[in-house]
Amino acid sequence: MVAITGAMQDYLKIVYKLQQNRRAVSTTEIASRMRVSAASATSMIKRLARLRLVAYTPYHGFALTPAGQRVALETIRHHRLLELYLAQHLGISVDKVDGEADRLEHVLSEDVEARIAATLGNPTHDPHGDPIPTKDGTLHDIHHPTLTHLPPGRFGVVDRVSDRHPDLLRRLATVGVLPGVAIKMLAHRSGRCRVELGGRILTLPRELAEGVYIRWANTPGES
Repeated sequence: MVAITGAMQDYLKIVYKLQQNRRAVSTTEIASRMRVSAASATSMIKRLARLRLVAYTPYHGFALTPAGQRVALETIRHHRLLELYLAQHLGISVDKVDGEADRLEHVLSEDVEARIAATLGNPTHDPHGDPIPTKDGTLHDIHHPTLTHLPPGRFGVVDRVSDRHPDLLRRLATVGVLPGVAIKMLAHRSGRCRVELGGRILTLPRELAEGVYIRWANTPGES
């Protein structure tokens, strides 16, 4: 049996995320997300195809096989459990846990994974609000609209914040826009969102607001 390397896990994880609500993805998209050359991405995807972890569909691109999806979801589970453990037990800020988890997820044993999950109370979400796959590979993912879609006068509860850009996440954390926080939209002006949270009035540029996903509510306490 060929060992699945950390690099392979990284690719499978990216393909899984890109493939949401789609049949397949292109090597160009994969290369862009992995920040590698198209040639490097093509080489790895061909290797994964030989291992039957991805499959090619003519005119559509590559998609995970059931075996590839199992590896991707297990890697995502490791990653998100580690993020939560690092944040809750080691006090690492939410903008830094992603990078640390990237380095640790590939060497996490099944025993340590189980111990971390038990220590955390078998959580369902990571510090950014992203769902954690279950041990059996089930992922309950609900796609909420971004803050930019909340109409003026409406309340919402932050469901998740994007961790793709640590600098933007750091800015959101600094002003207190994190999962579980109630927020009210006051106005959309010149590409910015004027909001109220915790008795404070904030003006968020669109680049920040687009990284905040919310559940709409009628009142501050409604979820």
